[in-house]
Amino acid sequence: MGNIPLILKALDFAAHKHRDQRRKNVEASPYINHPIELARVLSNEGGFISSELLCAALLHDTVEDTKTTEEELLELFGEGITRIVMEVSDDKTKTKAERKRLQIVHASKISHHAKLVKLADKICNLRDMVHSPPTNWSLERRREYFDWSKQVVDQMRGTHAELEALFDAAYAQRP
Repeated sequence: MGNIPLILKALDFAAHKHRDQRRKNVEASPYINHPIELARVLSNEGGFISSELLCAALLHDTVEDTKTTEEELLELFGEGITRIVMEVSDDKTKTKAERKRLQIVHASKISHHAKLVKLADKICNLRDMVHSPPTNWSLERRREYFDWSKQVVDQMRGTHAELEALFDAAYAQRP
């Protein structure tokens, strides 16, 4: 059984860190809905109850998109969760094109738990792109995102058949 207090601690931490952020959709949804959706996909659709995995899903964008440091995560959540978060975090000092290229290159080399978080992230992002896309994204840019996401996921094939099928179903909705 999962460590509910730890999961709630991660949820509270992520909600605080993302408190002023909004998604780029027309509704300007609170950003925290995205990490919550990742945890929901992993738990409800993937069948995972690992506290480490669900906490990493909730925290997956904190280092990349807020002022959260690796040291802060280590102190609060330990080495295992922090390692997963760091594996799925882009280095924002690099250009966007380089970050995207590196996601493809590194996808096959990250840990199993990091692959699961990455799969859930891509599933959620594609679903959002279909149902509530960023307001300023052209059709071409959305299609490019779908195709790039598939390149990342293709490097992780064999990780989890059910999540991969969910990704494929989301990809089949490519605009």
